[in-house]
Order: sequence, then structure tokens, then C-alpha cells
Amino acid sequence: MAKLFFLLSGENPTMPASEALAILETEGHPYSTVEVMTQVLRLNADAESVKVVPVRSAFTRLCALELFVSNANYVDILKVAEETDFKNVLKPGESFVVRINRIKTFADQAVNTMELEIKLGRQILKHIPEAKVNLKNPDKTFIGIITDEKLVFGLKLTEISSKTFSERRPRKKPFFHPSAMPAKLARCMINFAHAKTEKTVLDPFCGTGSTLIEAAYIGCNVLGVDAAKRMIVGCHKNLRFFNINADGLFLADARKLPFFKVDCMVTDPPYGRSASTLKSTTRELVNDVLLSAYNLLPVGHRICIASPKTLNIKAIGVSIGFKHVESHFAYVHRTLTREIAVFEKEST
Repeated sequence: MAKLFFLLSGENPTMPASEALAILETEGHPYSTVEVMTQVLRLNADAESVKVVPVRSAFTRLCALELFVSNANYVDILKVAEETDFKNVLKPGESFVVRINRIKTFADQAVNTMELEIKLGRQILKHIPEAKVNLKNPDKTFIGIITDEKLVFGLKLTEISSKTFSERRPRKKPFFHPSAMPAKLARCMINFAHAKTEKTVLDPFCGTGSTLIEAAYIGCNVLGVDAAKRMIVGCHKNLRFFNINADGLFLADARKLPFFKVDCMVTDPPYGRSASTLKSTTRELVNDVLLSAYNLLPVGHRICIASPKTLNIKAIGVSIGFKHVESHFAYVHRTLTREIAVFEKEST
């Protein structure tokens, strides 16, 4: 197993690290967590695992092979760098560059990032004099992250662009609804649910299709249900726009799903007006949907569901018989914070 670290998005304090771990679990890559830091996840895992994270993740920015961790001061950093064997990752004649990023929370200027890049570049050249510095198009990039008063330093393996998610944000789609879930959050929830390639993901409140689109992009089969005809029509329009063929879109009541079994479920039920909540209270609706999910999911399979934080969805799911795996909280506006809850069906 290799020592790896992931640079994470700062958009949420807990979801990015959990998403990266959920991806490794879904794809069957064993790991041991070393440390969860502010926007950095350190772990031991198969080096091959970094190939799946970029394909699936919404909140991972970069994957790197960890070379050393040091207290964030010049003396300690340069001492550890001097003891590091860079010959394992940089060959004579190869070019390289050193880049240091500072997590904004740690704005202490005791360590100047540009000066540190130069000092570490000199240390690497001391180890491998035949190497060359190339600032524009290097063969290898060494990356350092200053966070939690530490410098985590290593060789960049892959960088992940979030541009594709912005291209799929709600207002970019031909059919828009203000309740539509952002693409990144939908993708993260899919990963929490352990959705696997060629397995079926069901969203019983498919709305504009955010969940179905993101699940299809990682190779899942997708099913959508909605009680409003205009949402089904709009969802179909959005799927067609992104060249996605759903296994089915159904005009149906999410509390009485027309299926026998699905591999996992990901959904964001409506909350607010009675017309959108099928003439039930939000609590009643969530309870009924979780009950339907319990009957559809095989043992060991998951549902990831969003609800208002005030609902205490954990208690509802546990009362039905689910194991509560984890919850995360995403601020929406002054009167709404979403709870993203993950439940797993246990053996009876």
C-alpha cells in the first residue's frame, strides 16, 4: 500500500473526505485512514485507487503520493526534506516544479509559499543534480499543502477539474426548477450510496434529473420516478440534452414504487407545499419513502436521502430498521440546512 493524500474542496467541512472514502469502498480498494485534516485526507491505499477517485469524485481536487509531513516552519521542513529520498520518484534528466498551496484558514505568513518552493527545489536538486527545473511544462510536479500547522508534501499523481460540474449546474440545463439539486451534491450523494457501474440507481423524486445524470456519468443504470407529469417531461428533456438514456422514467407515487428491487437509492424529497409533498407532511413523506426503500433494497445496500436538518431523519430511518451510516449538513439559506443522511439495510 502507498502513502497518499487528497486535496479536498472546502465547500463543506465533512462531505469531501467521506466521499473519497466511500469511493474507495465502492470500488473495493482497501485503505487505512491516517489523518483527516482541513481539506486534506491522508491515507494508506493501493496506488491504483487514485485512478477511480478522479472519475467519480465531486469534492476531490488532487491526488498525490505522500513523501513527507512536517511542521509548517522552515527549519523542520528543510530537515525532513533533506532526509527524503527523492530518487524514488524523480529520475536524472527529468524536469520538475514545486508548488505550495496554503489552505486559506491558515493564513500565517511565517512561511512564504514562493520562498518555500525555491528552497525545496534546491533540496531536490541536491539529491538529484541531473534533474532540471521547468516551471511551465515539467515532467513531474511536487505539491505541498500547508494546513493544520503542517506541510503535507508529495508527488502529484492526478489533478481533477470541477469544470464539468459547472457545465451541468441547474440553470445550464434546458429544463430548470428552483428546487433542482446542484450537480456536485448529487454526485457526492451517489458516491455515499455506494452506487456501482452497471448497477441500478433509483431516484423516486427525480425532478429535473440531477441525480440520474450524475449516476449515468459514472456508468450506472438509472430509474426515475416523479408524481408531477411536467417534472417527468422536463427530466426527459434534460437527459436527452446530455445524451443519457434512462432505463425508465415513471409517473408514479414515490410511496408506492412499481419495482421489486433496486441496487441503491439517492433522492431529495420535496419539502414545503402540500402539493409537492403528495398531500403529506414532510415527515410522513420521508417516513413512507424510507419504508418503500427498505422493502426494495437488498441487505447491505444503501439509500442516501436529503431532508431538512430539523426533521431528525436519523431517528426515522432507524425506527424503520435501517442502520444509520453517517450524516452531513449542507447550508442552503437562512431557513434551510439540508441533512444528507446515509442508511444501509441490515440483515433482519
